[in-house]
Amino acid sequence: MKKDIEKRVEWIKFVLQETKAKGVVFGSSGGKDSVLTGILCKMATDNVTGIIMPCSSKSNFTTDREHALIIHNQFGIETLEVDLTPIKELFSEKLKDLCSEQTPMAYANINPRLRMITLYNYAQRKNYLVAGTSNRSERTMGYFTKWGDGACDFNPIADLTVREVYDMLSFLKVPSFIMEKEPSAGLYEGQTDEAEMGITYNEIDDYLLLDKASEEVRQKIERAYSLTKHKREPIKTFKKS
Repeated sequence: MKKDIEKRVEWIKFVLQETKAKGVVFGSSGGKDSVLTGILCKMATDNVTGIIMPCSSKSNFTTDREHALIIHNQFGIETLEVDLTPIKELFSEKLKDLCSEQTPMAYANINPRLRMITLYNYAQRKNYLVAGTSNRSERTMGYFTKWGDGACDFNPIADLTVREVYDMLSFLKVPSFIMEKEPSAGLYEGQTDEAEMGITYNEIDDYLLLDKASEEVRQKIERAYSLTKHKREPIKTFKKS
């Protein structure tokens, strides 16, 4: 584990050196993935900022914020906060008349896209890079918002399953409440990852790490992977023959 962490830290240093960036910014939700990303980046450079960006969901303003602040204090990560709720409400109202269909997730996905704008605004002003926080289990299911939390300059944990993220957090002596908290993207009140996907992270990780899954689970994962392929690939561009 120690060697694995050291390799990731060296890789982050290389990315910063290669791009001549002065530091790193990441969206700090107080969840397992943003916590691990923040710690790894802080081990690579002192210039790390975690931005807490509550948007609509009550937990964003309470538990999520409190957990993020505890971790920032423990590992010496600079903290900034911006409440995106008023922007989300105004933007949603402006968009409603575009068409008659009012798909709830089309509005929920505004949250991570507003966060993406915030991170890149700060990154450009500071000459920082935006660190991604999506793990392998989420990416396999396509459980991230395209051009939202899926948008980043580099991602130091993209190859780690949820199980492996927890193992690394344990090794780094992160408080247990981070790992005991039910995983949630915090898009709306009461939202949880596993309920929304209809599958547990244990089932996903058994499939990825052990090739162990019931036929129903296997089909669910492979179908999700196929349907969300476009999220993991570069933009399709026309090429003259």
